[in-house]
Amino acid sequence: MHSKIWLSSPHMGGNERKYVNEAFDTNWVAPLGPNVNGLEQDIEGFLRGNQGDEVHVAALSSGTAAIHLGLILLGVKAGDEVICQSMTFSASANPIAYLGAIPVFVDSEPDTWNMSPEFLEKAINDRIARGRKPKAIIPVHLYGMPAKMEEIMAIANKYEIPVLEDAAEALGSHIGGKMCGTYGRIAALSFNGNKIITTSGGGAMVAHETGLAEKARFLSTQARDAAPHYQHSHIGYNYRMSNICAGIGRGQMEVLPQRILQRRANFEWYTKVLNKISAIQLLQAPEGYYSNRWLTAALIRHSSISRETLRLSLEKVNIESRPLWKPMHCQPVFKDAPFYGDGTAEKLFEDGLCLPSGSNLTDEERSRILEGITSVFK
Repeated sequence: MHSKIWLSSPHMGGNERKYVNEAFDTNWVAPLGPNVNGLEQDIEGFLRGNQGDEVHVAALSSGTAAIHLGLILLGVKAGDEVICQSMTFSASANPIAYLGAIPVFVDSEPDTWNMSPEFLEKAINDRIARGRKPKAIIPVHLYGMPAKMEEIMAIANKYEIPVLEDAAEALGSHIGGKMCGTYGRIAALSFNGNKIITTSGGGAMVAHETGLAEKARFLSTQARDAAPHYQHSHIGYNYRMSNICAGIGRGQMEVLPQRILQRRANFEWYTKVLNKISAIQLLQAPEGYYSNRWLTAALIRHSSISRETLRLSLEKVNIESRPLWKPMHCQPVFKDAPFYGDGTAEKLFEDGLCLPSGSNLTDEERSRILEGITSVFK
């Protein structure tokens, strides 16, 4: 049996070990230190993009932690409602439940597969009519494809509802040069093991206001007051990234531009080699949208071959692929949550498959993937 081709595996650049060794050599092994500060500055510089966006970053233990702290900083409390994209990983929605707040799910639109501006506005108007104005909006950039942020921000500003942007999958994606992660008042990034760059586990919260990033750092280190003894005036969390993990991240940030190009090259390759199979429709970027192509995602629309047929065939030859996210409003845990939409996300889930997209795919692995796919459609 051939070795396994993973959907998206970590890809080291070389200098990660240098930063990690420095942490060991200087005994900075605690969840603070020069690598943490350095990584935050590296991300801030990267997100500035060609628009010169001033952002402030707090390095945390996960993207989920970033969303949780972001909601706290936006004043979300038990019983409040938060609008969330339905088609996403559960980590976008779970922090709403951590706070005892209620998620209100909004469907996708077919162009980017992300939050539908049309149903977002319908949801806001309906919640307001019920006397329940939402406290925040969480759009997600699925698989690195930017959501329709200009429309979403216009609606959010019109109703004066802050946006917490889930950019976990979209580091390096942008619309006309404005980086994903710089649209919302707060944003979340993820450096989980399968992301475009990784810190093993880890994430970051991005904010336009320096005060919000400082508060995130404070809350993420158990909210300890400035006193010689342990004194706490706020509930805190153990959410800070360690200096060791940040060292991995610093090495990864050095190769991020290269990783984006490698992921995008995967997408271009799939576009070229699959263009004769009309049943496979790859997610295309709208004009002016630049996706990091973290994962290459496709719809399988064939009379007799389903997404599952293809997934299981690839699995048999030791190639990992994955269905699209099952929408949150279809999940047992959120079955009672309000939902606004027309079934777009459910149809995408039914037909959608993520194809192997690692930046470290070899030519030999690509050949195997192509053979695995074409054999099903022969």
